[in-house]
Amino acid sequence: MVFDARAIEIPLNSHVRYVDTGTIGEVVDARTTNGIDWVKLDKTGLWYESNRVELLEEKDIKKGSWGNKDLDIENLKENTMNFEELELSSDSCNGGG
Repeated sequence: MVFDARAIEIPLNSHVRYVDTGTIGEVVDARTTNGIDWVKLDKTGLWYESNRVELLEEKDIKKGSWGNKDLDIENLKENTMNFEELELSSDSCNGGG
């Protein structure tokens, strides 16, 4: 058994929010290691200390969508990498003045 920041038990397949960043995900695994409780979230695949997450009620869960399209995290990462490779030049535009 693992508990959230409010000492509420976190069942598998429930939704939680990481309080530091607002990341929301479904709990796909839970474990205790060296006296610390952890939960693994489906969206990030990362482990979070259970006392740093809050169990969400169904009404608090926002579906991962942007307009009518589902968010594709891998696609967003790829687009971010493409943006990082963008080269800016000081002679690309002139200031008005």
